[in-house]
Amino acid sequence: MLEEGPSLPQDKMPLIAKVGDSSSDEEAKEVSAASCQERLQPGEAPYHCTQHTYRKSLRLSSDQIEGLKLREGPNEVSFSITTQYQGTCRCEGTIYLWNWDDKVIISDIDGTITKSDVFGQILPQLGKDWTHHGIAKLYHSVAENGYKFLYCSARAIGMADMTRSYLQWVNDGGIILPRGPLMLSPSSLFSAFHREVIEKKPEIFKIECLTDIKNLFQHNKQPFYAAFGNRINDVFAYKEVGVPECRIFTVNPRGELIQEQTKGNKSSYCRLSELVELVFPLLSKEQTEAFVLPEFSSFCFWRQPLPDVNLDDLL
Repeated sequence: MLEEGPSLPQDKMPLIAKVGDSSSDEEAKEVSAASCQERLQPGEAPYHCTQHTYRKSLRLSSDQIEGLKLREGPNEVSFSITTQYQGTCRCEGTIYLWNWDDKVIISDIDGTITKSDVFGQILPQLGKDWTHHGIAKLYHSVAENGYKFLYCSARAIGMADMTRSYLQWVNDGGIILPRGPLMLSPSSLFSAFHREVIEKKPEIFKIECLTDIKNLFQHNKQPFYAAFGNRINDVFAYKEVGVPECRIFTVNPRGELIQEQTKGNKSSYCRLSELVELVFPLLSKEQTEAFVLPEFSSFCFWRQPLPDVNLDDLL
């Protein structure tokens, strides 16, 4: 995509000719001056010629995004390129439109949804379920309370189809993972695998990616409500983007869930599912129907009973 940049005066344009070729510079100046004089009318003052410059960009402008007519939630899009010899190539994707005040839950994939980093990438391709027990139910309950999910992994972007298929394949007793954007590292497969598994430094990509997403929201708002990971590197990345320490959770291969603020207290995805209404309270009244058992919510069941008041005494 090309974006029109600011106009630069002719005397500030970069020189294309070689440094030692003074004759070329003089000829270029003469041609430029002659073209300027042709545009001048008699009696007008001379002015500097301007020239439009363009630069490549992978980001859409606000007007271009508005022209897409996006609807709230996921929007399926398709990019196509037609060449003379290869025909038309298509790349499909999803654009998510969220509100400025939405609360986002960050989730890692390898070691967080899967039980380990290496086998989590291999065994699901062989048809073996290598997913932590209870995570689908937990994420589903949190999403029903109005939270958005963002899946961020240091996997290579070439594994996008495989990773997206895996997230759609996870099924825990008929409960699936909530839909959400999938952010992968824009690097080759071997470099991403080396950084994730060998160097064990996935936070390099995650900090840059999550910071970029955070800047899409208002500067005085913190969009990230909680985060799930499996390493100290994930904790470091989540702290860097402003996730509260009390809502950063890490899980080990045994399925033990640890809250970063109280590391001595070990829990699990299943136990945290029982406390969803306390840790991830309902965001809006429109989501009330999302309760599986609304009579046992924190408002109806767990609140303190109201005192008995005699109306005659108030008169």
